[in-house]
Amino acid sequence: EPTEFLFGGDDLLEKVEQALAGQETGFHAKLHLEPEHAFGDYDAELVFFEERAVFPEGIEIGMQFGVLPAGCTSQGLASDTIYTVTELYPTHVVLDGNHPLAGIALRIDLTVRDVRDASSDEIERGSVGDASLSVLSALPAGPNTH
Repeated sequence: EPTEFLFGGDDLLEKVEQALAGQETGFHAKLHLEPEHAFGDYDAELVFFEERAVFPEGIEIGMQFGVLPAGCTSQGLASDTIYTVTELYPTHVVLDGNHPLAGIALRIDLTVRDVRDASSDEIERGSVGDASLSVLSALPAGPNTH
Protein backbone atom coordinates (compact mmCIF):
# COMPACT_ATOMS: atom_id res chain seq x y z
CA GLU A 1 0.00 0.00 0.00
CA PRO A 2 1.23 3.52 -0.70
CA THR A 3 2.86 5.36 2.18
CA GLU A 4 3.11 9.12 2.45
CA PHE A 5 6.25 10.67 3.90
CA LEU A 6 7.93 14.03 4.26
CA PHE A 7 11.13 14.23 2.25
CA GLY A 8 13.71 16.05 4.38
CA GLY A 9 11.78 15.29 7.57
CA ASP A 10 11.91 12.49 10.10
CA ASP A 11 9.93 9.86 8.15
CA LEU A 12 12.63 8.12 6.10
CA LEU A 13 15.82 6.19 6.61
CA GLU A 14 18.80 8.21 5.37
CA LYS A 15 19.67 5.78 2.54
CA VAL A 16 16.06 5.76 1.28
CA GLU A 17 16.01 9.55 1.29
CA GLN A 18 19.31 9.61 -0.62
CA ALA A 19 17.84 7.30 -3.29
CA LEU A 20 14.78 9.54 -3.64
CA ALA A 21 16.66 12.85 -3.84
CA GLY A 22 15.83 14.67 -7.06
CA GLN A 23 13.46 11.98 -8.31
CA GLU A 24 10.00 12.51 -9.76
CA THR A 25 6.74 10.61 -10.15
CA GLY A 26 7.38 7.22 -11.78
CA PHE A 27 10.84 6.72 -10.29
CA HIS A 28 11.41 3.08 -9.28
CA ALA A 29 14.24 1.54 -7.30
CA LYS A 30 15.10 -1.62 -5.40
CA LEU A 31 17.26 -1.01 -2.36
CA HIS A 32 19.16 -3.35 -0.05
CA LEU A 33 19.97 -1.85 3.34
CA GLU A 34 22.23 -3.53 5.85
CA PRO A 35 21.23 -3.14 9.51
CA GLU A 36 23.63 -0.22 10.10
CA HIS A 37 21.73 1.75 7.44
CA ALA A 38 18.30 0.67 8.65
CA PHE A 39 17.41 0.06 12.32
CA GLY A 40 20.85 -0.77 13.65
CA ASP A 41 22.50 -3.92 14.86
CA TYR A 42 20.76 -6.05 17.48
CA ASP A 43 22.07 -5.15 20.94
CA ALA A 44 21.79 -7.99 23.46
CA GLU A 45 22.38 -5.48 26.29
CA LEU A 46 18.90 -4.05 25.60
CA VAL A 47 17.29 -7.36 26.63
CA PHE A 48 16.63 -7.83 30.34
CA PHE A 49 14.42 -9.51 32.94
CA GLU A 50 12.03 -7.93 35.45
CA GLU A 51 9.78 -9.44 38.09
CA ARG A 52 6.35 -10.24 36.64
CA ALA A 53 4.67 -9.01 39.82
CA VAL A 54 5.50 -5.34 39.04
CA PHE A 55 3.59 -5.46 35.74
CA PRO A 56 -0.18 -5.07 35.36
CA GLU A 57 -2.58 -8.01 35.30
CA GLY A 58 -3.16 -9.25 31.78
CA ILE A 59 0.35 -8.48 30.52
CA GLU A 60 0.91 -10.11 27.12
CA ILE A 61 3.76 -10.72 24.71
CA GLY A 62 3.96 -7.75 22.36
CA MET A 63 2.92 -5.12 24.90
CA GLN A 64 5.16 -2.09 24.88
CA PHE A 65 6.25 0.25 27.65
CA GLY A 66 7.82 3.68 27.21
CA VAL A 67 8.00 3.99 30.99
CA LEU A 68 8.55 0.85 33.02
CA PRO A 69 6.31 0.25 36.05
CA ALA A 70 7.44 1.26 39.53
CA GLY A 71 9.35 -1.56 41.14
CA CYS A 72 11.50 -2.44 38.12
CA THR A 73 15.09 -2.94 39.22
CA SER A 74 17.13 -2.75 35.99
CA GLN A 75 19.62 0.12 36.06
CA GLY A 76 20.87 2.45 33.33
CA LEU A 77 17.93 2.05 30.95
CA ALA A 78 17.46 4.70 28.28
CA SER A 79 14.44 6.91 28.94
CA ASP A 80 13.71 7.40 25.23
CA THR A 81 13.40 3.68 24.42
CA ILE A 82 10.25 1.62 24.01
CA TYR A 83 10.57 -1.80 25.65
CA THR A 84 8.61 -4.72 24.19
CA VAL A 85 7.55 -7.77 26.17
CA THR A 86 9.06 -10.69 24.27
CA GLU A 87 8.62 -13.57 26.72
CA LEU A 88 6.50 -14.28 29.80
CA TYR A 89 7.30 -16.70 32.60
CA PRO A 90 5.50 -17.37 35.90
CA THR A 91 7.97 -15.22 37.86
CA HIS A 92 9.52 -12.84 35.34
CA VAL A 93 9.08 -10.90 32.09
CA VAL A 94 11.65 -10.53 29.30
CA LEU A 95 11.82 -7.03 27.83
CA ASP A 96 13.64 -5.96 24.67
CA GLY A 97 14.58 -2.36 23.87
CA ASN A 98 15.71 -3.12 20.31
CA HIS A 99 13.68 -1.95 17.33
CA PRO A 100 11.76 -4.99 15.99
CA LEU A 101 13.81 -4.79 12.77
CA ALA A 102 17.20 -4.33 14.47
CA GLY A 103 19.84 -6.66 13.06
CA ILE A 104 17.86 -7.32 9.89
CA ALA A 105 18.87 -6.27 6.39
CA LEU A 106 16.00 -4.72 4.45
CA ARG A 107 14.99 -5.07 0.83
CA ILE A 108 12.87 -2.15 -0.30
CA ASP A 109 11.06 -1.98 -3.61
CA LEU A 110 9.80 1.56 -4.06
CA THR A 111 7.96 3.55 -6.69
CA VAL A 112 7.18 7.25 -6.46
CA ARG A 113 3.48 7.51 -7.24
CA ASP A 114 2.94 11.19 -6.54
CA VAL A 115 4.77 14.26 -5.27
CA ARG A 116 3.09 17.21 -3.55
CA ASP A 117 4.12 20.22 -1.52
CA ALA A 118 4.16 19.69 2.24
CA SER A 119 1.79 21.68 4.41
CA SER A 120 3.19 24.09 6.99
CA ASP A 121 1.97 21.72 9.76
CA GLU A 122 3.83 18.78 8.18
CA ILE A 123 7.01 20.83 7.88
CA GLU A 124 6.71 21.95 11.51
CA ARG A 125 6.19 18.34 12.72
CA GLY A 126 8.88 16.93 10.40
CA SER A 127 6.37 14.27 9.30
CA VAL A 128 3.17 13.82 7.30
CA GLY A 129 1.52 12.08 10.26
CA ASP A 130 1.73 11.81 14.00
CA ALA A 131 4.46 9.64 15.51
CA SER A 132 2.33 6.49 15.45
CA LEU A 133 1.96 6.80 11.67
CA SER A 134 5.60 7.44 10.82
CA VAL A 135 7.21 5.18 8.24
CA LEU A 136 9.86 4.49 10.89
CA SER A 137 7.52 3.62 13.75
CA ALA A 138 8.53 0.56 15.71
CA LEU A 139 5.10 -1.03 15.65
CA PRO A 140 1.65 0.22 14.72
CA ALA A 141 -0.52 1.42 17.57
CA GLY A 142 -2.91 -1.22 18.88
CA PRO A 143 -4.46 -2.71 21.97
CA ASN A 144 -1.09 -4.11 23.15
CA THR A 145 0.77 -0.82 22.85
CA HIS A 146 1.24 1.13 26.09
